[in-house]
Amino acid sequence: MSPLIWTLKQAKRLIVVTVGLTVLGIGIAMIVLPGPAIVVIPVGLGILATEFVWARNLLHKIKERLPKRASKVHPTELGGN
Repeated sequence: MSPLIWTLKQAKRLIVVTVGLTVLGIGIAMIVLPGPAIVVIPVGLGILATEFVWARNLLHKIKERLPKRASKVHPTELGGN
């Protein structure tokens, strides 16, 4: 493998890590700050999952648990009558 290809792969991975961790960090901050943390955190994990197996596994666990949690929410908590 040529050194240029190796460098481009490393650069892509560095960009993915930087963007993914930034989005994930913003999502975690939104847990205590106003904002849609429940949307932003999976997006950050999705970005990281393109390069890392641990992020992919964590994202799958979140996807499995989300429908179970949504079924436990009472309709009045969602603004229904």
